[in-house]
Formats: sequence, structure tokens, C-alpha cells
Amino acid sequence: MNKCVERLYNGIVKENPTFVLMLGMCPTLAVTTSATNGVGMGLATTAVLVMSNMFISMLRNVIPQKVRVPAYIVIVATFVTVVQFLLQAYVPSIYDALGIYIPLIVVNCIILGRAEAYASKNPVLPSIFDGLGMGLGFTIAITILGALREFLGAGTIFEHDLGLVDKGFTPISVFVLAPGAFFVLSCLVAIQNKIKLKKGKAPKNEGCLSDCSACGNKMCGKSTIERS
Repeated sequence: MNKCVERLYNGIVKENPTFVLMLGMCPTLAVTTSATNGVGMGLATTAVLVMSNMFISMLRNVIPQKVRVPAYIVIVATFVTVVQFLLQAYVPSIYDALGIYIPLIVVNCIILGRAEAYASKNPVLPSIFDGLGMGLGFTIAITILGALREFLGAGTIFEHDLGLVDKGFTPISVFVLAPGAFFVLSCLVAIQNKIKLKKGKAPKNEGCLSDCSACGNKMCGKSTIERS
């Protein structure tokens, strides 16, 4: 169970696919014009991640190594089709808003990356939690991104009018356009990196052999004298 919790924490915080790994940028930047779209895309991706991780883990000893990537794509495409039909049937507004980006989940590098890096090498239960953690991390990230863009660009949250326009707030329409996605994402990543630096959480030098003569990692933890 500790390993499952660790996979959740890894996906949501430590290796967040949007803010840390910078994966899945296409839907991240394209559909986050509102918080509702962010939640819809995030939950759809989470469902596909969990189910595909589970099936790929179950079949990891059956799928031939030479055809593993085509096999992964077939499995992912199956679940994406199921999710697409469910959204079209029960949440048509989300389906219409997300459009072509729903079938493009098939080639989302987050899903294929977790299939190759984790699910194909680990048991079923940790793989399920790995997919859940990555999916929730992606959902939280793009929901925050969508909420900020919607608030700044339209003065609403989850399409609910906050009445800010009547109080003198002027929406900045660029934030609901393509450039706004880059502005907001870059600011969020910068804030996250600043917080990490304040806490002293620098990337670990896994290959450190105590020879600091050519080391460029200024946050290594060793003193300047030891470096020189």
C-alpha cells in the first residue's frame, strides 16, 4: 500500500506531468480556455491512463517486445474510443468543447510514457495507482491553468459570472487566446521552481562521484571550498 501511495504522490507532486515533466503540452495549451474544459480533459485522460496501465501491466509478459508500442497504441485507442462515446452520449457540451483533442489522447505522451516506463515493468496494482496519480496530477494542473485563464480572460470561474465586470474589472481577452496559455503556464512553472529553490529542493546528482571540479550543480549541498 505504501508503494501505491508513493505512486499517487509521485504523479500529483514529485513528477507532475504538466508542471515538472512538461508532457502533454498539446491539450494543456489548447483546451484550457476554461476550468470546465480542464476538468473534462483531465478526467478523460485519467480514465484512459488507469485502464491502459492496468491492461498493459496484465499483459506485460504476453506482449512481444518487438511489437510492444503498436500493442500499447491499440490498447490505449480502445479505451479512448470508449471514453469518447461516453462523453458524446452523456456530456455532449464537454465533447463539443474538447473536439479533436479527445481522440488525440491516443498519442498523448503521458499515456504512452507511463505504459513504457512503468506499467510494462510493474505489477497491476501499483500500475493502476501510477496511472491514477499521473492522471490526477494532469487534471489538477490543467484545471488550475484553465481557471486562471478563464478568470483573467473572461472574469468567470467554471463559467460562473463573478460579477467583477460590474465592479470595474476589465477582462484581458488575450488570456483566452493561444498566447495566454503560454503566459500562464510559464508563470505557474516559474512560481513552482521558485518555491522549490526556497525549500532547497534541487535536482539530485545521481552520478556524483565526489569529484566537483567540473560540476555545474550549484545546489549540490557541498561547500564552495569543497568544489574548488
